Amino acid sequence: MSYKNGKDVLPPSLLKQLQDYIQGEIIYIPKKEQKRAGWGENNGTRLIIEKRNREIYGRYKSGSTIFELIQMYHLSEDSIRKIIVKTRERVTNAAP
Repeated sequence: MSYKNGKDVLPPSLLKQLQDYIQGEIIYIPKKEQKRAGWGENNGTRLIIEKRNREIYGRYKSGSTIFELIQMYHLSEDSIRKIIVKTRERVTNAAP
């Protein structure tokens, strides 16, 4: 963020209006509201983790044990269990 002189960037009419409220001080003008990307959306991490989680759930349904999944994916038991529960819920809720 850099400092800019209002005289250099604002139309004179707007500068006069602003001077009615504040003079000789620094004011922050925020960016226009933008929809922020969710975690991992821009770099593809979210998709990679969703794919991994579906793979874990698929292996579990095919007979892999929790311990085998822990060894395969280097995750904690709690993480594996949460992935299985959440993925099962998504699959169940997505079914027509």
